[in-house]
Amino acid sequence: MRICMISSEFAPFAKAGGLGDAVSALAAELHRGGHELRIFVPRYSSIDPEAAGMVPVDFLQDISLATGAFGLQYSMYTAPQQNGLWVHFIDCPILYDRPGLYTSDSDEHLRFIMLSRGALECCQRMGWSPDIVQCHDWQSALVPLYLKSLYAWDSLFANTRTVFSIHNLGYQGGFQAGILPATGLSAYRDLLHQDDLNAGAINFLRHGIIYADALTTVSPTYAREICTPEYGMGMDDLLRQRHESLFGILNGVDYETWSPEKDPLIPFRYSRSNLRGKAANKARLQEQLGLRQDPDTPLAGIVSRLVAQKGFSLAYEALPRLLADGRLQLAVLGSGESRYEEFFTWLQHEFPGRAAFWRGFNNPLAHLIEAGSDMFLMPSLYEPCGLNQMYSLRYGTVPVVRKTGGLADTVTPHTRDDGNGIVFEHADQTGFGWAMDTAVELYGQRERWNRLIANGMRQDFSWEKQAGAYVTLFRHLAETSTA
Repeated sequence: MRICMISSEFAPFAKAGGLGDAVSALAAELHRGGHELRIFVPRYSSIDPEAAGMVPVDFLQDISLATGAFGLQYSMYTAPQQNGLWVHFIDCPILYDRPGLYTSDSDEHLRFIMLSRGALECCQRMGWSPDIVQCHDWQSALVPLYLKSLYAWDSLFANTRTVFSIHNLGYQGGFQAGILPATGLSAYRDLLHQDDLNAGAINFLRHGIIYADALTTVSPTYAREICTPEYGMGMDDLLRQRHESLFGILNGVDYETWSPEKDPLIPFRYSRSNLRGKAANKARLQEQLGLRQDPDTPLAGIVSRLVAQKGFSLAYEALPRLLADGRLQLAVLGSGESRYEEFFTWLQHEFPGRAAFWRGFNNPLAHLIEAGSDMFLMPSLYEPCGLNQMYSLRYGTVPVVRKTGGLADTVTPHTRDDGNGIVFEHADQTGFGWAMDTAVELYGQRERWNRLIANGMRQDFSWEKQAGAYVTLFRHLAETSTA
């Protein structure tokens, strides 16, 4: 099949979270399966063109795009990946020459209108007719509507079907209705969501849900959750209407990057049959972060964006209590909202040698925390998929998670024979406190703890397995387009 992917992130070129990893890994697996892919992402100024091997596409330079009162120009560049896949970059410096991938600037809508329309117009100029256009998150959510309106005249797209993939419903791309001329959809005003428009708003994500031929999200449980008022973020009515076209497909893991047997970023490699390297990694992590060298006290790891969604407010009672009792050590890597940064900074100052907080991101340290920790904490209020719990399982690091989204689909409660983690249900401090007390108690029962580790390391969440579900969906849509 010919598959066009449009995304605001694509690792390693542009990554702010799990989106970049997921899109990149899925594309690589589809490419390995023999499908023809063309991937479109913005050419952010943070991408080093020389390091990426980026070259201009000579017949796709200085193209004009009318966006309401603004006339913009863009060009296309392309770069190869080691796996033979080529990535295409929409270059518009006035929009993408910013310090970060995302902004709160007044033209944020234009940045992703350019991505969406630029990708479609590059397909036109290349004479390339995709069977499937997969749009990722709100940044490309207008593409299905564009194909049914602004570009409906072009027979190139006559048999093209669209898949809108929701990685996190919490980010929706909501703007004031005054941006309508910039979208290029003024002549198709009647196709926009009228209640939003009358309220003076345009929501990009809502239009992806309405107009895509199929919807996917990144775990089966999250697909069910977002059809409820509790998790639907105002979209649950619409998602319930489209439930027959909504598919939950769990994200996969790139085991070439995340595997303790071959990880080049950890000092000691190990496997399920020989865990000596894990103990050595724990000692190295303790040394690197200034924690007390103690092999017998459980070490809990966190690598995360520090935002409300991740549920760290549930830890305000349990973590200080366990640290004060000397029953736990803690290693935290992340950044985000000041209240959570201040909490982990306070823990580090209050419990020196027992708690350490590294503000920001450090990829080698992220790998070492996965390899050197005994348990990994993810008390998320909601979690569309989550990747770190799957990394943790492979690294023999027992996940402590709340039963939601992808966490519920990947972590099996310790009470079962095939259990691989500690799972709590209630999003409150009591629930998390119970989970942490249970984890610390089980750590002292080596036979039971080692069984959790062995069960986790046996799990297979490879993209080779998960990509098959996308191929099945894509083929079904492609067949119906020509029926």
